[in-house]
Amino acid sequence: MRAQFVMSEIGVGLRRNLTMTFAVIVSVALSLALFGGALLMREQVSSMKGYWYDKVNVSIFLCNKNDAESGGSRCSKGAVTPQQMEEIEADLKKMDIVKQVHHETADEAFSHYQEQYGKTPVAGYITPDQMQESFRVKLDDPQKYQVVATAFAGRAGVESVQDQRETLEPLFEMMNGMNMAALAVMALMLLIALMLIVNTVRVSAFSRRRETGIMRLVGASSFYIQMPFIMEAAVAGAIGGVVACGMLLLGRYFLIDHGVALADKIHTVDFLGWDAVITKMPLILVISLLMPALAALVALRKYLKV
Repeated sequence: MRAQFVMSEIGVGLRRNLTMTFAVIVSVALSLALFGGALLMREQVSSMKGYWYDKVNVSIFLCNKNDAESGGSRCSKGAVTPQQMEEIEADLKKMDIVKQVHHETADEAFSHYQEQYGKTPVAGYITPDQMQESFRVKLDDPQKYQVVATAFAGRAGVESVQDQRETLEPLFEMMNGMNMAALAVMALMLLIALMLIVNTVRVSAFSRRRETGIMRLVGASSFYIQMPFIMEAAVAGAIGGVVACGMLLLGRYFLIDHGVALADKIHTVDFLGWDAVITKMPLILVISLLMPALAALVALRKYLKV
């Protein structure tokens, strides 16, 4: 009988404050959808970093005749000699952080250039002797680029040392910035949701002050009186959590697989699968239950004296 009474009181409370309950559901759904999206974006950025950083190289470009004739300070001692190339390669292979070393000849560099820029007008004026030989170095830890740069920058025969990670950092910084913006909006939406929950509980407690007064007189416990209000907030939050999970599923479906179909348009990115989305759902549902319930409990201590 008590459980039936509590459930009937929850239904009465939700119907009596239908507009505010709807606002709570929407705000909780949006805030938790942003929270889940931010978690997925952070995981996607980490996955992309692992994927791309494993593929990028440190490039040690060697001086050629054109560099030496141009009078540049880096190649003022002339073009790289075969002996210097052998010494550079040997020293690279001695380094513990170096995983693999590939010597790219001028002809290979010219061939790669033609593959990428062969259709541009400038490509017709480039000849193989203008291309630089280089060493493509793969590191065990790509973040230790500076060790290689310090060891070989300014060395005789070396024109420059470049870290290909630098071309990817702006993309990752932009995605991290978007992630922080999503978290900021999420925090604002959560604050709004909490304020709505507190206000809803306050209005509900005020509208049922007569019933709670009678329950006090007949000896009902504080927990028994507060339970319907807490459950109302928890039910509204749970509905919002379910909606948030649905939004994440729809977002993954339309953005990655269908609709925008990023997976078909961007083949160089390993997008997160459905398992990554599904594993975030239990956390979202737990938060959607606990957050409104705790907010209601705090509000009841102030607005419902039992």
